[in-house]
Amino acid sequence: MPKHDALLRARYGEQPTPATILWNQQVEALLAHRSVRAFTDEPVPEGALETIVAAAQSASTSSNLHQWSVVAISEPETKRELARLTRSARTDGGGYDFVADAPTVLLWVADMSRNREISSASGGDPVVTDYLDAFLMASVDAALAAQNGMVAAESLGLGGVYLGSLRNHAEELAELVGLPPYAYVVFGTAIGIPDETRPSAVRPRPAQSVVLHHEKYEHTAHEEWVRDYEAATTVFREENGLRDKTWAEAVVIGTGFDYMDGRENLRPTLQRRGFGLR
Repeated sequence: MPKHDALLRARYGEQPTPATILWNQQVEALLAHRSVRAFTDEPVPEGALETIVAAAQSASTSSNLHQWSVVAISEPETKRELARLTRSARTDGGGYDFVADAPTVLLWVADMSRNREISSASGGDPVVTDYLDAFLMASVDAALAAQNGMVAAESLGLGGVYLGSLRNHAEELAELVGLPPYAYVVFGTAIGIPDETRPSAVRPRPAQSVVLHHEKYEHTAHEEWVRDYEAATTVFREENGLRDKTWAEAVVIGTGFDYMDGRENLRPTLQRRGFGLR
């Protein structure tokens, strides 16, 4: 079908695409996902937040422990503070002013505070919460919940974008929203009704042969696939008026120390917030 062909071209460009996709409405919606950073002035519709959270709570949660929370921010002053906290931890630039304009920002929290309190009140010893695996478990739970929430938001006609840059100032952010010990913001999502006068587009992904392995991991020299992926990303950047930068250059930046931009302080911040990370 032309619609399906268009979805695959948008997601993979001219790279090889799988011919055996089992299409349905949900799969179509997932392949059409795009990051939205421009919103109308309309608030999130009544009932949308509760729907998003219900979908988030329907995600898998390790051992049924529910070690996540979400803080919904809609007050303009607090959103301006959030926009400030997305800025560089070392300079005064590089932030996301659109965060202040988003109708709602959701802060997804890895939250072990409730279960520590329940265990201690019941005479237990919540020693597990001091280990790295528990920290990872809570962070994964928050990520699973957030992705379910994003899918639900998009099904309601909303759009959004993830905000990992909020970890640049993890401690200040925790204080801003009053998080208890053993809780930290994994990331945020800005959501709202997309402004179609400033549309965004589907960003290409590498061909499935790069990420899909059968039975055993098969290492492929990057030269064998990066060229084709670069071609797809170049078309995307040109069509959307983005500055000239290759994907490989972005990888170099994203794996260099400057990319941390304050997040190199995350471990001591978490430890001050109670996490043992043993």
